[in-house]
Amino acid sequence: MVSLGVPPAFLARAAASNRVTPRSSRPLLVVIFQRGAADGLNMVVPHAESTYYDLRPDIAIARPGMADGALDLDGTFGLHPRLQPLQPLWNNGSLAVVHACGSHDPTRSHFDAQDFMESAAPGDRSIRDGWLNRYLQVGLIADPLRGVAVTSTMPRALAGTGAALSMASIDEFSLLGGAHGPGVAQLKRAYLRAADSEFQESAVAAFEAMDELGAITDDRYEPTGGAEYPDSPFGQALQEIAQLAKAEVGLEVAFTETSNWDHHVNEGGAEGQLANRLDELATGIEAFSLDLGTRLADTVIVTMSEFGRTVAENGNRGTDHGHGNVMLLAGGPVRGGAVYGTWPGLAESDRYEGRDLAVTTDFRDVFAELLTGHLGIGEVWLDQVLPGFTAPTPVGPLAF
Repeated sequence: MVSLGVPPAFLARAAASNRVTPRSSRPLLVVIFQRGAADGLNMVVPHAESTYYDLRPDIAIARPGMADGALDLDGTFGLHPRLQPLQPLWNNGSLAVVHACGSHDPTRSHFDAQDFMESAAPGDRSIRDGWLNRYLQVGLIADPLRGVAVTSTMPRALAGTGAALSMASIDEFSLLGGAHGPGVAQLKRAYLRAADSEFQESAVAAFEAMDELGAITDDRYEPTGGAEYPDSPFGQALQEIAQLAKAEVGLEVAFTETSNWDHHVNEGGAEGQLANRLDELATGIEAFSLDLGTRLADTVIVTMSEFGRTVAENGNRGTDHGHGNVMLLAGGPVRGGAVYGTWPGLAESDRYEGRDLAVTTDFRDVFAELLTGHLGIGEVWLDQVLPGFTAPTPVGPLAF
């Protein structure tokens, strides 16, 4: 019950809903948050820009064809060499890039920028629920496992009155000896005798979630498709999400995160701190894609980070807080093999405040495309999920 972290009224509304979509036919959105402001210019390298090399003498990724060079995508951009596990997805048309993407809010605060991205309301501190939770509120389906975060605490993006769970792992989502233990039976009796009918319904759904997760853990999960997840909390989280997706428990939105992307000192280029983080990111997404198998056909994976880094490296061979960044989208519904967004250039006159990659695509444009083109909500509901954002501009990475 503690893991729900929200008022119980949402479950009463969900139980009263008449909309029931078969679990096996629901699309899945997997959100990966790179906390700390990842260096998008070294993730997806603008290798055709000489300014990039002029301003990054120590940490730039070499041009394609050179030792440890970028993996060319389209003659203008290339993947960091540690993102090589994602190249097959690019080649088969299921990986897309949105560059120069982010928030038009000028903050360089990690806390504020993450908050604004997860609430999808840049500059507005009055909105307390997250954009993914507002999606769950719009589509009322009586399933307690529609929205799941495999994180230690409920992320801002899934916080709110919609039905969502946060858990460190499926195995650890147990209480007083497990979903079928005597402690749980006693607790069930106590909650179900409560006078408040909505609270009773909350308890029913919470215990239903525990029962479903208990059934999943009856047998040890083995990844399929030759998937080998990185031996890290991030790799484990993606494996848990794959397990939930393939168990057909009604999962529609999943969230996980990686950290330590804030590289002010010794960021490194083809090797080093950033390279190691990208290696984990890429091998995790590769394993997840292989493990999903045919389920990948109706799944979209999206990566995001609160803002980018400065175009120029600093005196410590790192980069400081910037502005525009990059988002990756992978999966069956993605119109891949392309870099989307308007590239502003890296000349000083083209940079934001003379120092950063400018933002030409609002991250909410991508969110809107995910909501309407993938999750299937009508545009009439967009203002409820993305408040104050009523005129989205099509970006193009989804095939719909």
